[in-house]
Amino acid sequence: MKSLYEKDLIKNQIFGQKRKNLFRLIAFLCLVFLLSPIQYKKQQIPEINDEDGIGGGVHFIETGIDLEETDLPLETVQMEPDSFSKSRTLLYDSYLVKSGDNISTLAITFGLNQGTIISINKITESRRLQAGKVLKIPNQDGILHPVRNGESLGAVASQYKVEPDTIRSANELFSEKIVTGTDLFIPGAQLDYAKLQEINGDLFVWPLRGPITSYFGYRRNPFNPSHRQFHDGIDISGRTGTPVRAAMTGRVSSAGWDSIFGNYIIISHHSGYRTLYGHLSRIRVRTNAYVAQNEHIGDVGNTGLSTGPHLHFTVFKNWVAVNPLALMR
Repeated sequence: MKSLYEKDLIKNQIFGQKRKNLFRLIAFLCLVFLLSPIQYKKQQIPEINDEDGIGGGVHFIETGIDLEETDLPLETVQMEPDSFSKSRTLLYDSYLVKSGDNISTLAITFGLNQGTIISINKITESRRLQAGKVLKIPNQDGILHPVRNGESLGAVASQYKVEPDTIRSANELFSEKIVTGTDLFIPGAQLDYAKLQEINGDLFVWPLRGPITSYFGYRRNPFNPSHRQFHDGIDISGRTGTPVRAAMTGRVSSAGWDSIFGNYIIISHHSGYRTLYGHLSRIRVRTNAYVAQNEHIGDVGNTGLSTGPHLHFTVFKNWVAVNPLALMR
């Protein structure tokens, strides 16, 4: 017979073995539970790829909403602000002008206003755009503003109706101080329409169609060939009585007789422009009358100091004669 001590020893060994087996079972169940694919029954977070994007994209995991399949109104979706989707800092690319290029086609190509390209590159006559010229192409529309003495950032912003911060960001200014003589880029600003027409040569229509017999600039005096004189307009040949038309809408500031121009008309236009029509056989408008572009204002003649029937046509800008051919379409 086994002693009481031996019986207790055997009993303890059996209990210890059962406890070890229990611990092994618990450990096995825990391992199975951890490796189970239905652990929490939560939707897996999809991997982000190039089509999903980053930053502003939102996956509605908790609700299971797919933005591509829902009809939620746009105002309920969190969108990225413009400051993240658009660069407000002025940046430039370069473009080498090719034969046949013009400002209009370049503006369409780069998605910019004509005035932006003209202002940034300080073009004064777009018709003289030559192949081989390198243009600066900005990343946004706007024009350059030359800072004048005494101007402040706030005053410039007010002039163009933009926020000072917009100008400061575009030009990377770190203070309110702007320097006289420098150029500020004004985002969104547009070139004055008359200025744009002037640079593109679309300001005036032809007052008379015909051969040009004398151009703007120095020439021999037709009445004294041994002398050269400055001709401040162009002479357009035409038959006596042919209608002469207003080159642009304006007001007749003067009409009458002059010893050199004979019967003449002067029309005042916007932006400091005036046009003179000389050697007319007949004047058909009165002083202070408003006339429309292409309106019949007089007839070709041979009055005043003239060698034959023609129209003398002068364009003044602030009473300084300029070449009409650069402004006529």
